Amino acid sequence: QLVNQLKHHLATSHSYLPVGKNGRDDDELLLWFLQDRKFDVPKAGTKLANYIKWREDFGVNSITDDSIRKIASSGKAYLNSSPDVKGRPVLVVVAAKHFPRVSLLDPALASQKLCVHLVEMALQNLPPGGDQILGIFDLRGFNAANADLTFLKFLIDVFYSYYPRRLAEVLFVDAPFVFQPVWMLVKPLLKSYASLVRFCTAESVRRDYFTQDTVPLDFRK
Repeated sequence: QLVNQLKHHLATSHSYLPVGKNGRDDDELLLWFLQDRKFDVPKAGTKLANYIKWREDFGVNSITDDSIRKIASSGKAYLNSSPDVKGRPVLVVVAAKHFPRVSLLDPALASQKLCVHLVEMALQNLPPGGDQILGIFDLRGFNAANADLTFLKFLIDVFYSYYPRRLAEVLFVDAPFVFQPVWMLVKPLLKSYASLVRFCTAESVRRDYFTQDTVPLDFRK
């Protein structure tokens, strides 16, 4: 009933929005945003309308494997070929391979599009009944040259505003001392998402989240 109410609300107040998959009449999507907004129809409608508009403005549907092939070849982020032990798709970010100051080789928009594309792929790989993904930030070798608050803010906004409640956990792996100032700046921005963060070691990633055959390549011994 609430899904139908939200559908009517969007058709009345946001009739310009597209329909179909990821559109204003996508029942599964509507239910997800209703759950996120604690079944408040007007609030869910506003957040969902912003999401659909963002997809159009950012060109989410036009991002293809070919269009992000160059930035993906850096190995800075990828979707693991296997899920974790709970069946969740796994996104891996290798911080030491991200160099924001090398603007000509690594434009910010390319990294953002790579991120969004990987999230979309992860959601497409959800198992039946599954609805969340695991995020891993590999911080081994991280130094000041890899710090990028602008990109981290983008990631936070993407998951909070456009993919709410899709992250089950975020693992910060082997964070060096130099990462502490970054974390102190980022933690307040995460708000309730900060509770999803777990600082851990590479060994605990292998032991607690994967089998020997499914562990990401960067974490294999």
